[in-house]
Amino acid sequence: MKRLTQLALGLALVALGLVVDLAPASAEERYNLGENKEYSLPVPEGWVRKQPRTRIVEHEFEAKAVEGDEIGGRVTVMAAGGSVDDNVKRWYGQFSQPDGSSTEEKAKVTKTVVAGQDVVIADISGTFDDRPPFAASQGVQRPNYRMMGAIIQTKKAGNYFIKFYGPAKTITANEAAFNKMVEGLKAE
Repeated sequence: MKRLTQLALGLALVALGLVVDLAPASAEERYNLGENKEYSLPVPEGWVRKQPRTRIVEHEFEAKAVEGDEIGGRVTVMAAGGSVDDNVKRWYGQFSQPDGSSTEEKAKVTKTVVAGQDVVIADISGTFDDRPPFAASQGVQRPNYRMMGAIIQTKKAGNYFIKFYGPAKTITANEAAFNKMVEGLKAE
């Protein structure tokens, strides 16, 4: 009941246009994907739901920063178009390597099937160009960052993109939670 009250209060504040952080997720919390809520994913315990920074993001969470990192990991979930390959290449372009080498050659991309849906997972590290989506100018350069991104190719709701990025130590500390979230996909 307490969680439901917190959620209702948070939604009321969001409706009033106020940015709000809700309580950390419980072990059972899930969120829906698709216009008709055809799919759902678990929220890793302790991750905090955030008001999305942009309207194209459907769900946003924060993973608490580990000791030594100033900020936590940001998780965004959104539907998007374009081919899987083009989007993974766009993700490569958001990173550069301190030694000038190829980000694509250093990245790890795997493919799997979860709940009958094809999933592509990209793991990319380097200096992250942190800027708003589709901004033409260069953003803030964040060295020693890491991104784990999943593209879930749903059969009924199109492609869903989950980006989890931030300081490498924080992302590494939450890698198992991210993987568990993706592996917890349910087709409703």
